This record gives sequence, structure tokens and C-alpha cells, in this order.
Amino acid sequence: MKEDPFSLWVYLSQSPLLWLTITLLVYAITDAVSVATRRHPLGNPVLHAMWIIGLFLLLTGTSYTTYFAGAQFVHFLLGPATVALAVPLYENRKLVTAAIVPMLAALVAGSVTAVTSVVLLAEAAGLPLETILSLAPKSLTAGVAMGISETLHADPSVTAVAVILTGIMGAIIVTPLMNWTGIIDFRARGFAAGIAAHGIGTARAFQVDEIAGVFSSLGMGLNALVTSFLVPFAVTVLIK
Repeated sequence: MKEDPFSLWVYLSQSPLLWLTITLLVYAITDAVSVATRRHPLGNPVLHAMWIIGLFLLLTGTSYTTYFAGAQFVHFLLGPATVALAVPLYENRKLVTAAIVPMLAALVAGSVTAVTSVVLLAEAAGLPLETILSLAPKSLTAGVAMGISETLHADPSVTAVAVILTGIMGAIIVTPLMNWTGIIDFRARGFAAGIAAHGIGTARAFQVDEIAGVFSSLGMGLNALVTSFLVPFAVTVLIK
């Protein structure tokens, strides 16, 4: 008996293994393209994997809930991957300790700028209060940002989108921007990427240079800590 292709697809589309396989396959392909382009900023694998999978879900009429049933296994690994960043950080602890003073100054400046700029720009654009609150923690890693969003009674889904877009944009422009401004110290380049573009920026930093990746992971972690306290205060002061 000949199998109906549509019926077969309906059956397979409900399997979490299918979406896990598609996620890994698409990322492997986009990462290979990134390597082929010598890690060009515009070849960022996260950027292209995102729109390819999004288009595929749209064309097949697959809901995000169905997709995430399989992709959640990759999502779970974000925790261990973040913790694993402590290994290169520990191995380069002397280098990190020697730069502690300028890092703290950069941390304060970067955290304050990231929060106040988006709040003031969103307010100037006339966006609703809920949207402004959702955008405020956009430079943090998703788990922390969404937690802050919930605390502010904002929309965590909007926050998640803002976080992803911020990370991708940061990963794309960080290298050209640093080259244009003449900043050649990989400690400074990495730390800036971590503060501004969280995990995606950190992944990009590790692709460029290990030291940049170490300082980016440190910037990402410290920024999450500082901004957790800064956002509630900033929105109270800045939003009229």
C-alpha cells in the first residue's frame, strides 16, 4: 500500500526528534557557511539558522509549541554551556585580575548606557509602557532578561525577541565597529561584546580570539548581575 506523503509528514511533524534534528542540521550547515566565509560577521550562524527555521515553520504551518517540544533539548544545554564558560575564565584568572579596575568602570558605563538608551529611545518613540519595560533588559542573557521582565509585569516574549535581536546585531557589528574605532585590545573588545550582546556576542568573541571570549563571558555575567538591580531603578526614574 502506497504511503500518503502528507500523512507521513503529519506523523513526523509531531515527533520532537524531527525538530531537534532539523535544528542541529540547519545550525551545522549555517556554521559551515560561516567557516567558509572565514567567520565573516554577516555569516553569523545564529542569524541564518533563525530565519531558515522560522521560514520552514511558516511554510509547513508548524506552531512554535510543536517545534519547541524538540528544540527544548538544545535549550536545556544553554545552562551547562554557560557554566562551562568558567573554565577558560579560570585558566586566564591572572589576566582577568590584572584588568579588574578598568573592567569595573567599563561595566558601569556599559550597563547604564544599555538600559537608559533603550528606555529613553522607546519612550521618545511613544511605545506603550509594557513594551518599554519589556525592552529594558534586552542586553542580558535570555533567562535573566525574561525573569526581570516578569518581575516588572512586562511581556517576557517581547523581551526574548529583543534579547535575540540584540545579540545577533551585536555579534554582527562588534568586529567592524572595533576595527573602525581602532580598539585592538582583545580584552576590551570581548568585554564590550559581552556587556552589549550577551551570549551570542560571547560566542562571536570566542570565534575571533580566546582572550576576547574570556572577557566577553565575564562581561556577560557581571552585566547580568548589575543590570538586575539597575533596570527596576532606571525605569522608575526615566519613565514619566
